[in-house]
Amino acid sequence: MSGSVVAVQGSAAGRDAAARARAAGVDGAAALVEAVHRTVIDRIAEGPMPAMDIAGVVRALAPLTPTQVVDEVVARVAARVHGLGPLEPLLADAAVSEVMINGPGPVWIERGGTVSRSGVSLDRAAVDLVIERIVSPLGRRVDQLTPCVDGRLPDGSRVHVAVPPVAVDGPYVTIRRFVVPGAALEMFAGPPVVALLEELVDRGANLVVSGGTGAGKTTLLNALAGRVSHRQRVITIEDAAELQLEHPHVVRLEARPESREGGGAVTIRDLVRNALRMRPDRLVVGEVRGPEALDLLHALNTGHAGCLSTVHANGPVDALRRLAALATAADERLGVDAVRDHVTAAIDAVVHLGRSPDGARRIAAVAEVADHDRVRLLAGDTEVCSPIARAARLEAEQRLEAGKCLEAEQRLEAGKCLEAEQRLEVGKCLEAAT
Repeated sequence: MSGSVVAVQGSAAGRDAAARARAAGVDGAAALVEAVHRTVIDRIAEGPMPAMDIAGVVRALAPLTPTQVVDEVVARVAARVHGLGPLEPLLADAAVSEVMINGPGPVWIERGGTVSRSGVSLDRAAVDLVIERIVSPLGRRVDQLTPCVDGRLPDGSRVHVAVPPVAVDGPYVTIRRFVVPGAALEMFAGPPVVALLEELVDRGANLVVSGGTGAGKTTLLNALAGRVSHRQRVITIEDAAELQLEHPHVVRLEARPESREGGGAVTIRDLVRNALRMRPDRLVVGEVRGPEALDLLHALNTGHAGCLSTVHANGPVDALRRLAALATAADERLGVDAVRDHVTAAIDAVVHLGRSPDGARRIAAVAEVADHDRVRLLAGDTEVCSPIARAARLEAEQRLEAGKCLEAEQRLEAGKCLEAEQRLEVGKCLEAAT
């Protein structure tokens, strides 16, 4: 390593980069980043290069570079050679919920529900590098024959890639960050509506969360599922595993696309059928958007209570109609009337989400199902306007037992915290005494 550093230090490129960096300070670090990046790429084949070694290259190129600039250059170079390169700083920002690449040029982001232009700009080579790093770990390919690919990043974020010929202006990449951990029902509605939702979950109601793209359906679904008793076995079924339930007994199932050879696909419909053989107390289906709607309705009409799911729709009634349409398309032999009866019997309530102009995500309506195309409004975003009329799917004894279990768990957790605080206080007193 030392011989390489000496060689770099004596190169004309290194001296030029160092001079530009010293002359321009932090803003001139871009030239130094390029020089260091080229050097690291030449060495990366020998194995991963830690930050300390990258800093050694920076010092060799520009010995008089301030520590602040060195740290910045190291961070930027490390982001290029590891992870998703220039996108890493954006993905490290917890407030960023979406990252959008519209071909070569500026990268756009969504922060706090508002779309804006980030400070990152990519050329075609950088975009291709990002796509390669996304697709390769998935075992997928994206080319003219397969121009669109869906996948999931290691942190659970959903990613979609589109390349020419369908992408007219160059490769497009859309990364939807998964930022639901810690999200509570209180983020979406006032206390009375939160209490209503908790009661619906406790009663074993089959709930569908509806809304448009980016309305927060998965986030609300995660919060609702967090209300399920720890005595119950929860099975989640998702196209891309995003849900992160704070629950001790969760079985997570994830669909799989077909392989490069054209086989091995496992659909949401397959997973719904298999989940029914795994003794579920609660089914949580990330999103219903295909023929799995029919299997889900069959399951909910054969004694499986307390299912939670999401669907894209403009409102509660539209959500019911969409479920019926998806189920009918799955098996045209079924009559429309039969499917509508299934929907009416299976779904207890629809929770519809909306987005305000400032990007805030709130519950627009909680509606109880009265018929296949008729609902009864239970609540808006702040107030409850009607009591629950449909019968509870869980028996009162089951709900009582679940409530006692939850209360016992809460008391146990509170006792552990109190005990820890007491031990800490005793330790402080002993330390002060000695």
